[in-house]
This record gives sequence, structure tokens and C-alpha cells, in this order.
Amino acid sequence: MIDPFVDAAWCRANRDAVTLADVRWYLDGRSGAAAYAAGHIPGALFVDLDTVLSEPHDDDRGGRHPLPTPERFAGGLAALGIADTDTVVAYDDLGGIVASRLVWLLRATGHQAALLDGGLDAWPAAEREQATPAPRPPARFTPVPWPAHRLAWIDEVATTTQILIDARDRGRFAGGPDSVDPRSGHIPGARSVPVGQHLEPSGRIAGRARLRATFAEAGIGERTPVISYCGSGVSACLNLLLLEHAGVGEGRLYPGSWSEWSRDDRRPIATGE
Repeated sequence: MIDPFVDAAWCRANRDAVTLADVRWYLDGRSGAAAYAAGHIPGALFVDLDTVLSEPHDDDRGGRHPLPTPERFAGGLAALGIADTDTVVAYDDLGGIVASRLVWLLRATGHQAALLDGGLDAWPAAEREQATPAPRPPARFTPVPWPAHRLAWIDEVATTTQILIDARDRGRFAGGPDSVDPRSGHIPGARSVPVGQHLEPSGRIAGRARLRATFAEAGIGERTPVISYCGSGVSACLNLLLLEHAGVGEGRLYPGSWSEWSRDDRRPIATGE
């Protein structure tokens, strides 16, 4: 399995052997597809968070981005021309907090995938293309069940003694304004590990030593059992990839995350640091 992060130089050297995926999406309602059309890495395919990487739903009681069925996930990628055997390198323009969902889902099911370190900005603006690439012919991508040992569901999270980490910013974790979920705060016992702190000013991922130190501050050492959550099970995937990249372990994803927990009045909440 390739490392969860690769740089632009690696992509250029292996360009004919990788499939690039643009996974831009914005919480403020801006269109990721429109951003893709305005300029993307040449040859990259646009992968939609809402229709390929999430299951459509009538309300958010199960979370704002519930896991897609394996059939939806596989069918969406196959329709784009992504095959079982492809090595996928995904990017966004938010430090990997969205594209990590695709990478984690692929890696969790045994596929070769990585995040482009530095995201879209790692590619010179002058080289980006605006024209939509010609559609690739449909490919074969086999649906497989989500591995149970890589996931944690709400009832287990409620009683877990494992370390629970929250990828959201510290303000939302502490109980500050939250415009997208009905209650503010965090799951009792969770530890704040916001994904933004892992980035250098350049937008690149921090070095392994700094990552290990950050996780150690949250009580996470090598092979420590970890469950990761965020607002809706998307940016939590970035913490999981970083754990792996730092050599600490794999961890598990709580897909419903705060968007599910905060909508269940039976679940207690905590505030403060």
C-alpha cells in the first residue's frame, strides 16, 4: 500500500499510472463542481461528495454525510471510469479535509489511494485546465462491504473507553457558534485534535515527528485504539490518514459524527476545552 500522502513531484513522475480525483466541496454552499470547472489539475476527474461519497437521505438524523452503500460508491467511481486496479490521488483546496473521505474509503477497502500533499495549490495555477476532460469509458469497480473493524457506530461511541478524537475546530468543540448542527459542543470524553493544526503555513502536511507529538498530546501512542469523528464523518478521515502516515496506527471512523450525535436528544453533550 502506498503512503497516504504523495507530493506533486511523485504525481508527475507517475502521471501515467495514477488517476487524479478532484473532491472539492464547501460547507458554505459553494459548488465544488463549479470550482472544478474554473480550473483543475489536468486530467483530474471530479468526484462529488454528496452523490458518490455519501448516501442520499431525507434528513440528517443519521448524519449529514452518511456512508454510501458499497454499491453506490463502486457504481459512482465506475461511471467516472475509475477501476478496481487504479491508483487514485485525490485533492481539494482545503488542506485535504474533503478529499480525505475518498482516500480513506478506498484504502479501507484495500485500494491504492493517497492525498496530494498541498492540494490544488501544489500544482502551478498556470498549468491548470478549465475544459472538462473527455469522459472516460465506464470501468469495473467491485462493491465490497465496508470493513466492520474500521468503523464505530453511535451506540459503541457512547460507551467506548477508547480515545475519541474530534477533528473540528476548537471553537465548535468547546461549544461556540455552530450554524450547521442543532446543538453545540462535543461528545463527552472526546479530545480536540483539529485537523487544521496539522498543516504548515505552506498548506503542506506537517512532518511525521510533529504529527506524532500532536497525537501524543492527545494521549495517542503507537497502536493506541482511536475513534475519529468530526462534523459529518468527512474531515475525521484526514486524522485517520495522518495517524497512519505518522506510523501511529489506523484508527476507526465514526461516520455519523457530531451531526448525528447532536440530533439525538438522548445523547449528552459536553462543552469547554
